[in-house]
Amino acid sequence: MYIFNTSEISTFFLTGIPGMEPANIWISISICLIYLIALLGNCTILFFIKTETSLHEPMYYFLSMLAVSDLGLSLSSLPTMLRIFLFNAPGISPDACIAQEFFIHGFSAMESSVLLIMSFDRFIAICNPLRYTSILTSVRITKIGVAFSLKSVLLTLPFPFTLKRLRYCKKNILSHSYCLHQDVMKLACSDNKINVIYGLFVALTGILDLTFIFMSYILILKAVLSIASQKKRFKVFNTCISHICAVLIFYVPIISLAVIYRFAKRSSAIIRVLMADVFLLVPPLMNPIVYCVKSQQIRNLVLGKLCQKHN
Repeated sequence: MYIFNTSEISTFFLTGIPGMEPANIWISISICLIYLIALLGNCTILFFIKTETSLHEPMYYFLSMLAVSDLGLSLSSLPTMLRIFLFNAPGISPDACIAQEFFIHGFSAMESSVLLIMSFDRFIAICNPLRYTSILTSVRITKIGVAFSLKSVLLTLPFPFTLKRLRYCKKNILSHSYCLHQDVMKLACSDNKINVIYGLFVALTGILDLTFIFMSYILILKAVLSIASQKKRFKVFNTCISHICAVLIFYVPIISLAVIYRFAKRSSAIIRVLMADVFLLVPPLMNPIVYCVKSQQIRNLVLGKLCQKHN
């Protein structure tokens, strides 16, 4: 049973970009543009997948799940980032901070799960194309989506409870412009061993997702190399490029940030903050662009709508 302690500290203070305070207004304009493009791009993908019957295929259903997780990440981090850079208001209550970290970690776990599902989708499409539609039926896709969404929620649900049981009485300055579990728990002046252990467990599930993605691509590469025609090899592997880009866009900042914190503790604070901001800003921005560029069906639909408006 958890005993909830009233925090002695009533306000946490988030951190912008150290040394760049005079440029906060310009940074806020850039962040607003990034969020606007990300929201517009992901909403456009969801709109076309919902309204165009030609996109009612497993790959695009999974892409819509990716767009939902990207929207969740954007909307979870937007309020505090704008408050810091636009209004110079870094203060946040412990309850609001804990709520934000729950949503950020939840949607991050969801994005990791969706990328794993999409790797299985590409594996089935390439290695077992004749049974693709019979394996990934609409009912099965719905069940997979619901199951992995529940997994993401249940995985991150203990975070708020384990943070609420801690006492915060000395330090109140966070390292980033949004709240993360590992960042908040370091401020506690009571024993946070449970938080450390459970945080490590959640991190390991993300590594497990990445491992399965890597294994899927080993099998995909093996299947592609068995194709005699070089032209067909390229054509088949080209269907994976968008997903590979999405995986790199999501995991490279996370791994880079982990490496910096583990092996380059004396590195510039600006680098750490920028890498942390890239983790939340870049995937929601780039994923719609990558899929619009690489997916001929989506690209044609977007260009078709734009041409109609000009005419």
